[in-house]
Amino acid sequence: MIDPYAMLGLERDADDNQVKAAYRKAAKGMHPDSGGDADQFARLQTCYDLLRDPVRRKVFDDTGFDPQLADPRDLKGLMLLEPLVNDVILDEREPGSFDPLAAMRRKLSDDIVKSRFHILELERHRNRVRQHIDRLGRKAGTDFLGSMLRARSQSITEAIRNAEGQIQAIEQAYSMLEGYSYELAVALEPLSVAVKGEAAE
Repeated sequence: MIDPYAMLGLERDADDNQVKAAYRKAAKGMHPDSGGDADQFARLQTCYDLLRDPVRRKVFDDTGFDPQLADPRDLKGLMLLEPLVNDVILDEREPGSFDPLAAMRRKLSDDIVKSRFHILELERHRNRVRQHIDRLGRKAGTDFLGSMLRARSQSITEAIRNAEGQIQAIEQAYSMLEGYSYELAVALEPLSVAVKGEAAE
């Protein structure tokens, strides 16, 4: 995530005039017409637009997140985390009685394992298809069977790539949970049990 304040060299409490002045100063050196990098200038413009928009700025100040400034990998990670957060919200257990972060991490880890097993299955299937291709004698003229098998092999390769991309997104979501902790409620031993224990002594 790009920090718009750092990009413009501003403090968090900068007012609108300070934002404008910082943008003008930075834009002089970054503008493509002045020999600056077009991508860098586009990022500067996006930061400026965010800081000039009171709603987007408030959301960024509260969350540290803005979709237009986010790394695409973070967006994929957030998309995977959102249903997990919804599961926590809908969980009827008392807050503090379970660790929702551990549940999220466990779910993401399970999804990685499932995706890896899926890739192994796809690779075995693709290997069988390739062996069939190697053993298939070519028919004179149109080789429709060979074409169908090669197309199948290609679609499996694409499915493997998609599964690998999914694993990367899950790993990104998992890494986004780093640094968070959750305080569980301390379970107090019932008084009657403690009294009985003391009486037995």
